[in-house]
This record gives sequence, structure tokens and C-alpha cells, in this order.
Amino acid sequence: MEYCEDEFLQLSGIQHFCFCRRQWALIHIENQWQENVRTIEGNIVHERCHDDGFIEKRGNLLITRSLSIFSRRLGVSGQCDVVEFSKTENGCTLYGREGLWLPYPIEYKRGKSKLIDADRLQLCCQAMCLEEMLHVDIPKGALYYNETHRREEIAFTASMRENVESMLREMHNYYRQGYTPNVKPKIGCSLCSLKDICLPVICRKTVVADYYAKFLNEDAL
Repeated sequence: MEYCEDEFLQLSGIQHFCFCRRQWALIHIENQWQENVRTIEGNIVHERCHDDGFIEKRGNLLITRSLSIFSRRLGVSGQCDVVEFSKTENGCTLYGREGLWLPYPIEYKRGKSKLIDADRLQLCCQAMCLEEMLHVDIPKGALYYNETHRREEIAFTASMRENVESMLREMHNYYRQGYTPNVKPKIGCSLCSLKDICLPVICRKTVVADYYAKFLNEDAL
């Protein structure tokens, strides 16, 4: 199965979806958005990595920035912050360049490495798009965190790729239905820029009220 361009989802949305399905739906289905300190810091980090131009050559290393990517198989499109192409014997051809080149996607992130796989899945999805576009296998890439100023190398395992595909199928299903799922409030809700829109406290009160109503009805039987 292949998606047409009208069905493409934003690739970066997989990070939101992994963090919170409701957050993703509010942003990508309902077009809701609010800035906070964390989102502003993230924007600054991305602007910095795009500042130095579009293509840079350093010996056998070709560095591209703001590279547009897509996948008809996955139904997504987006942009890579940075892709380093290393001249190698088992890479792909590039227009106007001699030899073969192996892509190495790099995604810039605020903060530091996280336990949740959201950033890693986004990077893996970028690699899967590049593989489809360039007909090459990409075994790994890297996440660069502005707080530690270090790269975290990520191996794109079979299980990670399967997770990306599974999440994207779920995202497409929600998007087709125009469905915004409810979720249980958690600690991360307090850090979300959409907390005032999402209103997790009211959602929790509603759940409690429903529980007591059900309890009273059962007691009356």
C-alpha cells in the first residue's frame, strides 16, 4: 500500500504521538498549539542547526541541512535537521557527486537524552524515508542534545522500525476518523504546552464523577 501526498502526515508528529496520543491529535487534527519555554527552546535549537547554509563539503563528508524527505509507503513527509553523507563503497549515488555515499541522519533536540523513545522513533522514521528515497540501507544515525552538547548514536533495529510502522498506522487511522483520544493524566501533563487546552484536571474529575454515578446506580439495584 502507498499513500498519496494528500494523505501524508507530518513526520515530526510521531514524537508527539509517542509522548501522548491526545497531544498529537490536538496539534495535528484539531490544529491547536501553544508555546511554552520548552517549545521555544526547541525552536531555537533547530534554528541554530540550520544557520550555516544548505550544503557543506569536508573532504569525504558531505553535510546537508534542512533536507526535505518523504515516504509514500509510510505516508509521511518532513525535514531532516542534518544529514551527513560519507563517501563509501556501499552507499548510494547522489546527483552531481562522484562515488557512493552513505547517509547518516542527525536530529537536534533540546535538553538531554530521555528514557521515552519519542526522539529515537522520529530519527528512525527519517532514516526509513531516506532509505526509500535513495534506495540504500541506513543502519544508524544520531541525536544531538543541546544540554549535553553530545551525540547519542542510535542503531535502527528491526523492532524500532516495526514500532515506527505500527505507530504510523495508528496515526493514519485516527487522522482519517478525525478522532482525538482521551488519555489518563500523568506527570508529564504539567510540562505540556497544551495543558490548558487539554484540561487533564477536568478530564480526571469527569472520570471520578462517572465512577461515583456508576457506584450509586449499582448500589441502588
